[in-house]
Amino acid sequence: MIRSAPVSSSVDDRLPVSRIPAAERRELILDAATNVFGELGYAGATTDQVAKAAGISQPYVVRMFGSKENLFVEVMERTGDRILEVFRAAMADTDDPRPVSARIGAAYVDLIEDRGIMLSLMQGFMLGSDPRIGPVARSGFMRIYKALRNEGGFEPQQIREFLAEGMLINTLLATGLTESLDEDADAIELLACTFGDKLALVRDGLAGTPALIPSKA
Repeated sequence: MIRSAPVSSSVDDRLPVSRIPAAERRELILDAATNVFGELGYAGATTDQVAKAAGISQPYVVRMFGSKENLFVEVMERTGDRILEVFRAAMADTDDPRPVSARIGAAYVDLIEDRGIMLSLMQGFMLGSDPRIGPVARSGFMRIYKALRNEGGFEPQQIREFLAEGMLINTLLATGLTESLDEDADAIELLACTFGDKLALVRDGLAGTPALIPSKA
């Protein structure tokens, strides 16, 4: 099942789509696309599924973005921007007594509440050989690396360890192991080791993410 972006699930309860400003409609589509691409992958997702998840017509999605490829590229760029925003906020939070590495790590785990961000990131990385999407994925990854080095003051070895931990979190989400919290003792052991005191947040975040439409159009 595709999970909805929180903002898109209440479109009909607020304003008719025609009355929503174009910039807000664009964000609705990108929110929905992040979740749809994250759950189904680039090849499996369609602009029609994105449109349904956003509560907007499919022709409008195509008019605004031009193609599925353009939409996915914007999702990837926006995802990188969001991660950097979260990291920079954590680095700037000097009122938090924890080391900056702990603050950034906790901030990344908090992003699990929007699992589409992490899953769409993984989908982009898997398309590294694509001539259009691959450069965007690599650039986004290196933007994060350089921000941690230049702004966070981390050494390359520290960044490697941090990014490796982040990729483990993404993998646990992508494989669905985070949905085995009450079933598989071995999975629970790995999840507890990975998320520590954030495990309850993982449980609550995933439970609070509603399914929207079936995975097939």
